[in-house]
Amino acid sequence: MAGAIAALSCGSAYAACPIELSVYGDREKVASVEFTPRGEAAAVTNQFRMLLDNDVVLDGIVMWSEGVARPNGMLMYKCPEGDVTGEELETCTVWQGVIYTADATGTIDLLPAQGVSAPEKLVFPDLAHSLRYSSAYGEKGFSKLPWDVFSIQGCQE
Repeated sequence: MAGAIAALSCGSAYAACPIELSVYGDREKVASVEFTPRGEAAAVTNQFRMLLDNDVVLDGIVMWSEGVARPNGMLMYKCPEGDVTGEELETCTVWQGVIYTADATGTIDLLPAQGVSAPEKLVFPDLAHSLRYSSAYGEKGFSKLPWDVFSIQGCQE
C-alpha cells in the first residue's frame, strides 16, 4: 500500500481517522481500499482506489444521487483521461452500486462524504461477481477476487 499507514486497533480508535485518509482490507487479504481527498469535481463526494494483485489499480468515485439520496460508487479500470463519453465510461466501469457501512453493533448506514470519521466496515454489494466478469480480471489483470466487505486497517499519515 502506498504511503505510510498507521495501524488501528479494533474499537473506537478508527473514529480518529477521517474517511478521506482511511485504508480498508477485505477478509481474503487480496484487496485494499485507500481513500484520498476528493478533487475539484463538485459532484464527487469521495475518491478512492482499490488495489488488487498483479499491480491492478481500480479508480473509484462516489456521487450522491438525487431524489432518493444514496452514495453511488463506481470502480473503473483504465478509463481514458479528460472528457469521456457515456459509452467510454460504461466500457471502463467494472463495478457500480451503493456503498454501505457497518459498525461493531451491526448497524448498517450509507457511506458518508469526506470530512467525517471513517466507518468501521464498508460493503460493496456484489463486488466479487462484478469484478469476475470485468475487463480487469484474467490473464492480463488481477487473479484473486476480494470479499464484498472491507474492514478498516489504518489511516494514511
